[in-house]
Amino acid sequence: MPNPVAISLSPKEKGVEIERLPLHSSLERIEAKSDAEAVAAWLAEYQGSPQTWKCYRREAERLLLWLASQRYQLQDINREMLRQFEAFLENPQPATQWVGPTRPRHHPQWRPFRGGLSPASRRQSLVILQGMFSWLVEAGWVSHNPFVLMRDKSRRLNNQAQRIERYLERALWEWLWGWINMSVAQPNERTRYEHARRRFIFGFAYLLAPRISEMSNAQMGDFQQSEGRWWWVVVGKGSKLARIPLPNDMLDCLSEWRNALSLRGLPQPDDATPVIRALDKQRGISDNQLYRLIRKAFFDAADALEEQGGKPSYIQALRQATPHWLRHTSITHQAQSGISLRYLAESARHARIETTTRYLHSEEAEWHQEQQQHRLGETAPKDRNEPL
Repeated sequence: MPNPVAISLSPKEKGVEIERLPLHSSLERIEAKSDAEAVAAWLAEYQGSPQTWKCYRREAERLLLWLASQRYQLQDINREMLRQFEAFLENPQPATQWVGPTRPRHHPQWRPFRGGLSPASRRQSLVILQGMFSWLVEAGWVSHNPFVLMRDKSRRLNNQAQRIERYLERALWEWLWGWINMSVAQPNERTRYEHARRRFIFGFAYLLAPRISEMSNAQMGDFQQSEGRWWWVVVGKGSKLARIPLPNDMLDCLSEWRNALSLRGLPQPDDATPVIRALDKQRGISDNQLYRLIRKAFFDAADALEEQGGKPSYIQALRQATPHWLRHTSITHQAQSGISLRYLAESARHARIETTTRYLHSEEAEWHQEQQQHRLGETAPKDRNEPL
């Protein structure tokens, strides 16, 4: 099998088109001549949510590439093939053809996987693809949805009931923030700037719980004052506009960052310049660049903690952490600090309150504490021969 090549799922891309034999043409409600074009039509429904579109494209592309490697089409998928695909997501083989480092989509070394997917990521992939098949059935492109045959799909496709685990415990966060702020001699202006930028990025991420695209796209004018209070105005997931209160610590972080950029005072409402900037202190940075900066910081921190003889579980957490862990960490710690569920859901910009409740660990702690009352016995019997 040739190396995977990005499938063309939008008009601007050039890639592999998977042709499809004529099928149920009288039932088709979309204009498409291949599986890739049909999937592109489904993706077009999400053009207003760029991050969702990108995520859905990734999962659809993995499926189409796998089908091409097996010489199948979307219409051919049955329950057994779905089981095989789920196993493939866990361990994409041969790894040389499917797994590789981050590359531009049409780079010769681009691969659709960074590694095998975790149970949560596999579940998310199946959730997305189930929705895609439901749409394609309605569009008349395929005649059936193989996910309907999953006997335990209510459990395996339930992404809402999972408790949030991918976050940094408070003790680990406090160590990390101390490490980020550690006063060390910076040999030149560039390293001083990079140190200040890293500090601002992690402060921003922890205090406001932004998604990575919201951070990279943030402008100075998004920080606004109203009636003496500072707010962060953000267009988030689903193009929804929100206004988030700025903690005092965030104002301090913003002021220090602007000083590092040689900017005076706090931002003005009409300031459309990027918040997080490249080394020239002018240009913004992309989602991918920001992702790599945060990941590098996590790896550097893990090395530092390992040298200090830190807890192996903390070191492992830092090596596994992604930028989205910072959002999880922020929301979890806000909940632990006593911020009410109503305001926490507003700050997190969750569409459903049930999503926010996944971050609440307080009841778990209370449950564990109360469970300690259940013991084998307070004291040993005075007379073991005493009848019961």
